[in-house]
Amino acid sequence: MIKASFEVLQPLGMQSFILRRFDKFGYDAPYHYHPEFELTYIIKGHGKRYVGSRLDEFDTGDLVLMGPNLPHCWKLETPVEESEGAGAVVIQFAADFLGDAFFQRDELQHIKLMLKKSSAGICFKGKARERVNKKILKLTEENDHFKILIGMLDILQDLAVSKEYQLLNEQKEAEEQQAYDQERINPVFAYLVENFRNQVSLDEVASVANMTPNAFCKFFKRITRKTFMETVITYRLNYAIQQLVQTDYPISQVAFESGFGDVSHFYKTFKQKMKMSPLSYRKRFTVSLTQQVA
Repeated sequence: MIKASFEVLQPLGMQSFILRRFDKFGYDAPYHYHPEFELTYIIKGHGKRYVGSRLDEFDTGDLVLMGPNLPHCWKLETPVEESEGAGAVVIQFAADFLGDAFFQRDELQHIKLMLKKSSAGICFKGKARERVNKKILKLTEENDHFKILIGMLDILQDLAVSKEYQLLNEQKEAEEQQAYDQERINPVFAYLVENFRNQVSLDEVASVANMTPNAFCKFFKRITRKTFMETVITYRLNYAIQQLVQTDYPISQVAFESGFGDVSHFYKTFKQKMKMSPLSYRKRFTVSLTQQVA
């Protein structure tokens, strides 16, 4: 069973933060977490992004800022061998990488607020994302460490004043997790990432958290504000929605591929969530896409 792995990061030489460019093999990284902040820019790639309890589709240009100890990974939809040109740039830094009180200064109040929000994961959009992605790419070509540092602060400020973003997990949920809770819940999310499309065992996932099934259910509800099975269903529905719009698989196949063992249950659950049937959703998306192209 794959668990959320703890990653130890070490800047090169005397550098205060890590700036790295990865090729397609960077997507092989497991579901992991670390005490540093991380800003990830997807140069090229398409697949599934897992951040905390959130499952989303990602594409080229994806830009996400994650706070300390927030589990995450990006997984390509196509095999790595078929993903020529895929890659990403990752910037990782500790909260005190420029000193204990650096981000407490008035001039950096916007960055301070953004870093606080990043405990939930922040996905940036629009013009701000386009602008910052270009800055990040340019930063990877810079050799002067001072210019890299100034460029890093410029990027953080640019993102901090942007209103084009989406929080990936409920802010309150992420902020209230204590270190002990994170240590227990992170392996649970890792279990979900690897198993939500299969038969999920409550006894097995409870053992991942070293708890009895009854204690685990109460613990999970306290941390996420949802029951464990509600979260599993959310993962499965998100995956099913992506399959409906990206493939021409029969509805029954989409249901089974997404982890639903019964097609009628899939229809009922999907309709409760989306207020329409899976087939209607696919048709509406197809019509909308046709109109956009026209």
